[in-house]
Amino acid sequence: MTYFGDGFTFGVYPGGRLGSETGLIDPVSPDDPARITDALRELQGGAPRFTVRAYRSYPADDPTPARPEQYLGDGRKLDLVLQYRGPGGPGGELDGWLDFIRTVVRSEGARIAALQICEEPNADLPVLDGSVPGVRRALVEGVVAAKDAALACGFTDLAVGFNAVPAFDPADTFWPEIGELADERFHRALDYVGLDFFPDVFRPVSGEQLAGAVRWLVESFRNDALPKAGIAPNVPVRICENGWPTGPGPGRSEARQAEVVELVVRTVAGLAAELGVTGYGFFGLRDADSAGADLFHHFGLLRDDYSRKPAFDVLKGLVGELTRPSTAT
Repeated sequence: MTYFGDGFTFGVYPGGRLGSETGLIDPVSPDDPARITDALRELQGGAPRFTVRAYRSYPADDPTPARPEQYLGDGRKLDLVLQYRGPGGPGGELDGWLDFIRTVVRSEGARIAALQICEEPNADLPVLDGSVPGVRRALVEGVVAAKDAALACGFTDLAVGFNAVPAFDPADTFWPEIGELADERFHRALDYVGLDFFPDVFRPVSGEQLAGAVRWLVESFRNDALPKAGIAPNVPVRICENGWPTGPGPGRSEARQAEVVELVVRTVAGLAAELGVTGYGFFGLRDADSAGADLFHHFGLLRDDYSRKPAFDVLKGLVGELTRPSTAT
């Protein structure tokens, strides 16, 4: 059997709340912690590690999902995103932001597997950090502050990184500017770079071309984008957010979602060793509103009542097939 490798980790975002292009969408029913925990355990199966993605924002700290620590244990740790929504102080200083990062590391570091500094800082949309002035400097300084705090606390296994979305504009300045802002401290601190990608969601891709699109996106991220920032080829890449919504509209069946999940994960598996991919996170566990009119309502592996779509069992099977079982007794 072929495995991703001992260092590969699957994960999922378990909350019902999510951001759309226009704002935040709350689920039609509250999160049910018991059902969420049961679903996470089943997805994880015998895998020794599994990550639970969660978000906290600065300066208005509003965790999503609420109390994510309740979903941890049995090898599950946080894949925690710290969103930068502004300096939070006079004169545009970053002191408050950096103190926030250090406080989170000190208080929660023991249960964090990966700490992501900023959320999609190259995406200029109102709900994302790329729309906030000064986010690139906040990213670079935040990575350094997070790693320094983790090492000072003895959290040597806590991985610090950041994420981005694919950039299709050759004139985009994000990666070169990160390279200009970064110094040796940043490069020493950086444990991974995350890729959020949603092929055939916001830009249609025909079925027979989807595997090629996935390959191209991951390869271009590794071989084109990261070198522009001076990021070394041995820095791991993680797929932090990937998903495919069912409905509304033609061609978005639950059966097709299951096919896409299998195709994407197996394509990433085929690239893992070549391109240094060490993690895959699915977005997300359940729909915000299975009867909703917006595609953002339908990203779940489960419907909003926690009943399963076929993709749930597909991802569960892939986790079991592609990761080594825990040897713990």
